This record gives sequence, structure tokens and C-alpha cells, in this order.
Amino acid sequence: MTYALPANPEFVAKLHGVSEPMSYLSLEAAEAAGFGSISRLPRTLKVMAEDILFRLPAPQARAQISALITRAPTLPVSFAPGRALLQDFMGIPLMTDMASMRDALAEQGRDPVLLDPAIPVDFVVDHSLNVLFSGNPEAYARNQQAEFERNAERFAFIKWCQQSFSRFRVIPPGRGIMHQVNLEWLSHVVTLNPDTRLARPDTMIGTDSHTTMVNALGVLGWGVGGIEAETAMLGTPLEMGAPRIVGIRLTGVRPAGTTATDLVLHVAEKLRAVGVVGAFLEFHGAGVSQLPLADRATIANMAPEYGATCAWFPIDGLTLEYLRMTGRDARHLARVRAYAQAQGLWQDPETVDTVTLDFDEEHIFDLSQVVPSMAGPTRPDQRVALCDVPSSFDERMREIAPEATASDSGSLDHGAVVIAAITSCTNTSNPEVMIAAGLLARKARAAGLSPRPWVKTSLTPGSRVVTDYLTDAGLMADLEALGFHNVGYGCATCNGNSGPLAPDIQARIERDTLCTVGVLSGNRNFEGRIHPQTKGAYLASPPLVIAAALAGSVTRDLTSASLGTDPDGNPVFLADIWPDAAEISALVAQYVTAERFQKCYASGMETTDAWDALKAPQGVRFPWDDTSSFIRPSPFPTLDAVLDVGRPENGRIDGIRPLLMLGDAITTDHISPNGAIRTDSPAGRYLQDQGTDPGRLGNFGTRRGNPEICLRGMFDNSLLNNELVTGTRGNHARHAPSGRVMTVYEVCESYRQMGTPLIIIAGRNYGQGSSRDWAAKGLTLMGVRAVLAESFERIHRTNLVGMGILPLTFPVGMTRHDLGVTDDTVFALEMPRSGLHAHCEVILHHDLPGGSPHQFVLIAQIASESEVHILSRGGLLPHMMAKLMAA
Repeated sequence: MTYALPANPEFVAKLHGVSEPMSYLSLEAAEAAGFGSISRLPRTLKVMAEDILFRLPAPQARAQISALITRAPTLPVSFAPGRALLQDFMGIPLMTDMASMRDALAEQGRDPVLLDPAIPVDFVVDHSLNVLFSGNPEAYARNQQAEFERNAERFAFIKWCQQSFSRFRVIPPGRGIMHQVNLEWLSHVVTLNPDTRLARPDTMIGTDSHTTMVNALGVLGWGVGGIEAETAMLGTPLEMGAPRIVGIRLTGVRPAGTTATDLVLHVAEKLRAVGVVGAFLEFHGAGVSQLPLADRATIANMAPEYGATCAWFPIDGLTLEYLRMTGRDARHLARVRAYAQAQGLWQDPETVDTVTLDFDEEHIFDLSQVVPSMAGPTRPDQRVALCDVPSSFDERMREIAPEATASDSGSLDHGAVVIAAITSCTNTSNPEVMIAAGLLARKARAAGLSPRPWVKTSLTPGSRVVTDYLTDAGLMADLEALGFHNVGYGCATCNGNSGPLAPDIQARIERDTLCTVGVLSGNRNFEGRIHPQTKGAYLASPPLVIAAALAGSVTRDLTSASLGTDPDGNPVFLADIWPDAAEISALVAQYVTAERFQKCYASGMETTDAWDALKAPQGVRFPWDDTSSFIRPSPFPTLDAVLDVGRPENGRIDGIRPLLMLGDAITTDHISPNGAIRTDSPAGRYLQDQGTDPGRLGNFGTRRGNPEICLRGMFDNSLLNNELVTGTRGNHARHAPSGRVMTVYEVCESYRQMGTPLIIIAGRNYGQGSSRDWAAKGLTLMGVRAVLAESFERIHRTNLVGMGILPLTFPVGMTRHDLGVTDDTVFALEMPRSGLHAHCEVILHHDLPGGSPHQFVLIAQIASESEVHILSRGGLLPHMMAKLMAA
């Protein structure tokens, strides 16, 4: 459903402070009319209140705004985002769902065009770039050519979507990373309807967890799974309980010699410790005025790494300065200022301490405490001071290879940095750290330093503006001299598309069983994500990525050990080549200009020569190719016909077998990896049986449009630790009736043939990381009916419900170890007599062989009655199909 006119027009008022006529929906007027103390709401909730006032008649609007004010978790509130942002790894399976739903409509005699986006959709193709070539001037062109050759079927499907669906714009490969393009170009901050002249806040959802980067502009938006995105795209508002709002008061000033990357790693460490999973964060206070918008964007980008739904910054003068710098015109800036001031979204540095907002809780972060840091070796919140990186790797070695010893041998050994990547929108969107990297490269080059020969170096900027200003500043030549050539505009190493290591390096790692690492300026470093042959990864600022490449090992203390020697044999230290802050600022001011952004985004964003030449099908229904290994119909819109294992009969599911028992911080990279498909894996064997060349298996990310591949890739992570199979890591599970240890897919297939429902048991923060819904979709096809964990990450919990899987948590003080799981364990789940409802109790029965039966009271992590209906339908897509059929 779309909303052209406000449901409460009596609150429309003239917007002052602009040179052209326009109006807005006044929150102040609604408060005066008795809608409650809206003025004391945190700013994110003011945006939600405006949306509610715009869509809902007064009685419903009053009830939902009251829920926002009281923060009653049992009262539902709704949110209708103004637009959606997709990327290809998540967007392709989403659109195969949409295309399959059109087929289902047509087969029932309905018009397939009934299924069409109700809000604008931008589809950015940025996740397909693979660093196959690097370290030379030809890398960019060769990677781009390989990207189109290897993804021809996928890109043709995307182009069909572009032609077949309304309100659907595609940003083709090579134009930039979705979040950086969103920040620099797509976002309006305040929109203006050209017909009604009504100004409204820019709001959105995205199929990538780092959609939160746009919060730095004061745009409310967050990452969702593909199935939830489909709901919003079809015009159905998202429903949730009133969110918990956590205020983060920033004080102090970030010290000289530190970067925005150092800052965000401190923030991630602190907020993981505080516990903000699922919360809306609002940064405020005097310290906000000390942060350029690019620094705010770095912090907002990594909200998923500390578990928050969003990480919102108020609109202020620095917001306007960034909008001006990125080419927005004066009228646009005036509209943003006037609207933000009228609706209470503006932070004035002169009056910041006099504003009172009703946060649920508040924490203080002192910017002056930031020190140079990295994060790793397996999680983004594992911040370590730069001097402590070697000892953090020693600890990792004791965990995974206790018999090995790391040393700074000056050769390819344990701790060697085999990947050094300046990558990701998290940091390449920040001109200060990119200029700093270029200057450090210049000084290193002048000192005669170069990366160690085993280091694979690459640069993948988030937009073309970056290479433009680096080139004009003369810094690209210095970066290229150290092997940091531009290899393409896309996510690349940050999402696991690191490409192969040199054959001799790979052979040496395998022969000597070396524990090597990657160092990248990305936002994630989960186990097995960056490259299958690295046993750890560290997040670092772009200049520190270069320093790590020069040192060649994380066993070397970059704060005290030399990076190498100059031509005269003198040691060169990091402090000798670290750029001066004034020098960085001068180059940013000179070369990072509005004219440069305007030129970059003036044309060519919606097409390229290669995209124009790409042939794609026509028509409202997609012509599926049964031989394709990339794009196949989705089974999920007709899920009940696909999967009928373990449906609750008389409020009970019996005969449940535990499939996996896992520890804390299990990520979606453990559950549904993006990385390379191994030849000996279930997915690899399936592809080879279908005739695929073993050398062209690719990765799971590019094959997410094929359910057969994704199903076989579930839990195919070499570092997975299934506690039900002792003594080994990797893709292993035990088939209890036979006692055989097989791959997870093989065990699930055996259970599926027997009609056995399954459960997964885990520790805290299950489902961290990417918003990828295949981490839930795959479980459904495996026959998993419930996941029991100590706690869930927000997006993954929502995805589980969306796929008809029951998320359960232990009561406080209980963990998986209290269940007494053995090889013979069989569970039953007993639902409440009154049926499932939000946060209800579910009884887990565990009948121990030869012992007395045990019962455990669990909590169903169901947020609303709407989610109960979704679960009862078997998932969100069958639920949506039923609504479409009934329309």
C-alpha cells in the first residue's frame, strides 16, 4: 500500500526557512492536540511518530505514538520505510522469491503484475567483484572482465528485474559500494513530494546489515533480511515492539595520531560489553560536533558489529557541510535545515546540554580515550591496542594450533600477513583515512620500503570519487608503487571475495600447516570469512593495513619494531612515516570537493557499456533455465508443499533430534558462508556432478539464486565447532541412529528421509553478522523446526520467524550444558495450551535413556501477534502469498 496524502491533514503546517513553498506534518501540532509528549521522544522515535501520523487515522496513530512514548514492548508499532536498498548477494534470492511468487499468482489465474514494488528500490551490484588479479596495473580491467564473464546469468536476471518490475533502479557493477553510494548520492535526508509539496524524512531499509551507515546523515534506516524486505517492498509496514532507545553521549576530542577506524573499534568493544542488541542508538552531546560526518558514517556503518538495530546521529551544521561537499545544492540544504529544526531532529552545539530526551538508558563515551588499535583475530569487537596485536595472535594460536609457535622470523611463517586489503565502504568513504593511507605510502616509498613478497595487496574503493581525488593529489602512484592498485569498485575482500593466493604461497601454507592472517580495512573478520586459508583476520585503518603489509606479520609490534630498512640500512619505524594531521587536512580541503562528487554522479551511475551490451529476457515472468547453476525458482512461496516435517500436532512436536550444539557468537558466516566452494564439499560435488568445471565453482555468495547450492552449503565452514562431534572442527554432524559422522547436509538428508524434525542449540549472540536470510532459509529446507540459544542477534531472529522456525531462549542462568545432550537425545517441544503468543513459555521434554524424564521451561522469542500468524503459516512468504490470493 502506498500513501499519497497524510491521514491526519490537520497537522500539516507551513515550513519556514526555505525559499520555495512547502509544508510538513508538524509533531508539535500533534502534541498540542493531545497525542502525548512527542517533544521528549528520542529523535529516532520522532521520525517513527511522523510516519505513523502520516499513515494511520487518528485513533490508531494515537495508540501507536503512545506505545512509542511509554516504550511498552507488548504494544506493536509500525514503520513504513520510504525506499529500499538491495545488493546482489541478498537481492538475487529476494528477487527469485518475487519472480516465483509471480509464477504462483499466474498459476492460480491471477495477474502476475499484482506483485510489484510499492516503494522505490535501488539495486546496487557491488558484491560480485572477486580479487582474482591484484598488484599490477591490469588488475582493474581483468577483474571487471572476469566479473561479467562469471556472473553473466546472474546479471541477466538482475537486468530482467530492472525491465520487469516498476520503481526498480539498478546501479550496475563497477559504480561503487551500496552504502557509500547511498551516503554520497542516493540519500535526500529530507524528501519533497513534487505534487503535494510535503517535506518528509528520508527513511529506508536495506538487505545488508550495514545499511545503518546512512544513520550518520540523520536518515532512519536499518538492515533487514530479504524476506522482511519483500514485505516492505510490497507496501506492508514492518511491525515491531516499541524499540529500546540507548543514548550515547559523546564527550572529549579524538587524540591526534588516531583515526576514525580506531574510534569505531573502541565503540564496538564498549557497546558489545554494554549490551545493545536490537536497540536504537542515538549519539548526541558535545562530542558529536567534534566528528566530521565521515567519522560518524564509520561508526554508524558498524552498528551490526555491536548489535544495534541502528546508530543514529542528529542533523547539524556538519551534516549540511557534508551534503554540500558531496554536491547537494543550496535549496536542498535549506530544506534539510528547516525541516530538522522544525521537527526536533537538529542538534545545536550551543544548546546541546539543555535538550532533554527520554532515553531508556544512557552511556558516556569519551573520545579522548581512543588509541591506535586493530580488532581481531576473529571478531570485530575484539579490539586490541596496536602494541598488543602480537599477543592476541599468540592466544589464537594456543586455541587452534597449541603445538605451533609464532615468531617474527622475517619469512612466511605463523602469523604471516598474506592478505592486506584497503577495502569496504566503512573506511574508503572517509577521505581523511584514505588521504592518510596515500601519504603513508608516499613516505614508505621514499624510504625504500615495500610489502613482503607473500602479501597479496589490493585497493577496492567504495566509489569512483576516491580514486579521482587520490589520483589528482598524486597519491595513487605511491599506493600503486606498494602494490595497492585499484582492483575494482565493490566489497571484495570485506565480504570474502579475496580471490586466490599465489600458488606457491598457498602450497607453502598447506604444506607447513601455517596459521596465517589477513589485515583489512573492512567491518568483519569472522572465522572463515576473509579467506579459507587464513586462521584469523584483523580490522585496521587503511594506513595500518599498509603498515601490516610492510611488516609482513602480526607477530611484529608495529609500535616499536621497524617495518624495514632504508637504502642505507637504517631501520624505518611506523612513527617515521605516519602522516601529519595538518598535511592530511590540507589535501582533503584541496582535492575532496563538491565539483568532484557532482562530476562523478552526474552520469553513468545507471548504466555502463558492458551493462548496455548485456542481453536479458523480457516479459513479466522470468523464463527459468533448468540447467542453470546460478538462478533457479524459489521453493519458499509454496513452502507448505515443500516441507511438512515436524509440524506441531496438538500443540507438540515430538521426536526432535539435536543436529548441532554450538558455542557463543555463531555468525551467519558459520551458518551460510559466502566464501569459496571447495571441490570436496557437498555443494562442490553437486556442481561437478552437474558438469561444472572444478576450477569454476566460484563462491556461495554468487550462487545464492540456486537453492540446491545454498542448502548444500549450510554450515560448510572449516572452523565450525560442533560440540556433538568431538575432536574435530569443520562441516561435521552425527547421524544418531547410525552413529555415522557426515557433513551437515548429509545428516539432514538422512533425517529428512526418516521424517525427523531437528533442533539447533547454541550459546550467546547466535546469528551475528550479515543479514543474509539464507542462514534461516537453509534451516527450513534442512528440517530444522527450532533454534535454542542463550540469545539471538536481531536480524537473524526475525529471519527465523520469517521462515517458520521457532526461536527459543534459555531462562536466565541456564545454558546448553544443562540439557545433558548425548548421542541418544530425543526432544519434544510442548506449546502453550492457549497457543503460541509473544514471549510465551514452551516446554522442552528430554527423556534420558534409563533415567527420569526432564522438563525445561524455555522462552519463545516471538515479538508480536503478527509473528505468531507468520509462524502458523509456515513462514512469511506463504503468509504473503495467502494475502495476495485473498486480495
